[in-house]
Amino acid sequence: MHAFVVRQDRFGEPEDAWQREVIDTPEIGPLDVLVYVMATGINYNNVWAALGKPVDVIADRQKKGEPEDFHAGGSDCSGIVWAVGDKVTNVKPGDEVVVHSGWWEPDDPYVLSGRDPMLAESTRIWGYQTNYGSYCQFARAQSHQCQPKPKHLTWEAAGSYLLCASTAYRMLMGWQPNIVEKGDHVLVWGAAGGLGSMALQIVSAYGGKAIAVVSDDAKRQFCLDHGAVGVINRNDFTHWGPMPDTNSPEWGVWFKGARAFGKAFWEAAGDKVAPTIVFEHPGEATLPTSGFLSGTGGMIVICAGTSGYNVTLDLRYHWMRQKRFQGSHLSNDEQAEAVNQLVIDGKVDPCLSQTFTFDEIGKAHQLMHENRHPYGNMAALVNATEPGQGAS
Repeated sequence: MHAFVVRQDRFGEPEDAWQREVIDTPEIGPLDVLVYVMATGINYNNVWAALGKPVDVIADRQKKGEPEDFHAGGSDCSGIVWAVGDKVTNVKPGDEVVVHSGWWEPDDPYVLSGRDPMLAESTRIWGYQTNYGSYCQFARAQSHQCQPKPKHLTWEAAGSYLLCASTAYRMLMGWQPNIVEKGDHVLVWGAAGGLGSMALQIVSAYGGKAIAVVSDDAKRQFCLDHGAVGVINRNDFTHWGPMPDTNSPEWGVWFKGARAFGKAFWEAAGDKVAPTIVFEHPGEATLPTSGFLSGTGGMIVICAGTSGYNVTLDLRYHWMRQKRFQGSHLSNDEQAEAVNQLVIDGKVDPCLSQTFTFDEIGKAHQLMHENRHPYGNMAALVNATEPGQGAS
């Protein structure tokens, strides 16, 4: 089969690292499926795979005994079930599916105990920490990852959203009692991106009020069109980065900036309220402000550190106001099913921004690496021959 793969001697710029090759179609296990991929989403995890850092995913899998000397990536997928393992009961050949990216060892005792598999030690990101993802003509996945393809979507739209949507859903709805409820105000960082655009719509679907943070006023209308009730341009402020020592003169300057951002939140919300949830992923640059702004008993939930991993936080505001700082990662089957149903019901749009050809997969990752990619989510055709197919 044809696939886009990375090899260790090509680690570097994504446009060079990702190359089209012909590799063997993988064999499947008893609980696996082989999916004839129609279209794939483009996600930042495979920018990291191309760079070979912070993790060399090829070397990491070889340490676990896997023999392949390449990474065939891709963590979002729409396609048709081609073959199933002999213990698969939930899908059959010919089914049109989308695939979520939560993968775990089926014999993991934690999973078998009935607890949340996303907290199991064997959990991996499909198509990043596992091989034979959606940049292949035939992707190998576990059958539980499959969800029904929304019939009204084209292949490329269907292939673009589930990783971001399910991640956002778990962040907003997976951490009882801190979940979105009617009237809740939620601050969404990076609201025009793939993850943020999903968060805006999920908040709106559950009756919350999302306040979007963007880096450019040109993104304002996009956010308002996708559920935000107000928008803040973070470039109107300069206090980003690690918080200064609270005993230093610089802290006063930082605190003034954080208070000004809080005032901008009030103006965007239309009321003097604090966010009940702060939807975080920049990390280092923004977490001090998120921690200050989050409401009493509220939650800062984070799934990444796109601006850096070394974070600072004013613990006085954290413990005195009994806030929660929650890490979140991917989603389990139930959460993926729930957000996919929101898409089927027309309450969440994939926000497909641009569709690439199969041979432009490297180019799409390069744009993402350079932060020149368009709003929302990107897709690339794999076996689909032209955009616009697959909707009914």
